[in-house]
Amino acid sequence: MPLNYDEIMRLESVGDEFRYADRETMLYALGVGFGRDPLHAAELKFVYENDLQTVPTFATVIGWSQATLARSGINYLMVVHGEQRLTLHRPLPAQAEVVADERVTGCIDKGEGKGALILMEKVIREKHSGAKLCTLGSTIFARGDGGFGGPKEGAPVPHALPTRAPDLEVACDTRPDQTFLYALSGDRNPLHRDPNVAKLAGYPRPILHGLCTYGTACRAVVSSVCKYDAKKITGFDARFSAPVFPGETIVTEIWVDGCVVSFRCKLKEREAVVLNNGRCTLA
Repeated sequence: MPLNYDEIMRLESVGDEFRYADRETMLYALGVGFGRDPLHAAELKFVYENDLQTVPTFATVIGWSQATLARSGINYLMVVHGEQRLTLHRPLPAQAEVVADERVTGCIDKGEGKGALILMEKVIREKHSGAKLCTLGSTIFARGDGGFGGPKEGAPVPHALPTRAPDLEVACDTRPDQTFLYALSGDRNPLHRDPNVAKLAGYPRPILHGLCTYGTACRAVVSSVCKYDAKKITGFDARFSAPVFPGETIVTEIWVDGCVVSFRCKLKEREAVVLNNGRCTLA
């Protein structure tokens, strides 16, 4: 059944309450690769409750829910994450009770056989103070749902990377079993763990969660540009361009221009850009 543009644009989930503790904060950090070396003193503060610091991209899994998108009528087997945007209004606490409001902000028809883009926005606030913690924006690429007669324009403009050579590169390994660990942070899509589902979706084997790749890129910036001071990051945007298979090495190319850090992720083992048009803003 074709998507109904008017119905999709009315979709929202308001006042959803969630709670997370230091356990979830540390689990996410482990899921994107922090703490591989248990003697690395600078990484301990992300995976050990003594003076715990939160990885900025943990914001993407706070109160993980697909309730809004589940009512859209899209073919979930053909869905991939297109882009992720994050604005941090303050550093994320290591534990909190929060309230989330989510809504659809756009639905773009790429044409019959070309899919559709659904733009989402989620605002997360501290429950008791009402203080805004972060605003998340995402672009969902529904590969099987184009041609419904919706608008053709309105997609976000990607950040342009510098034309010079990268200022630095950071290589981050991924584990063959990393999707199982990362899934415990909320995204239990079987595409990332079940070989049969992956084949139905057109992949030879399960692929790494796109948001795990995104978190790994944040790990690269935190460990290099930020010198492990994650509180410096106030924004983190990127476009997903190709899948990563668990066990591959993600190499993040980084350009530093004042408070704007541009980045792109490629793979060590094969020719592929997996994350593109990255833009990290620093306080």
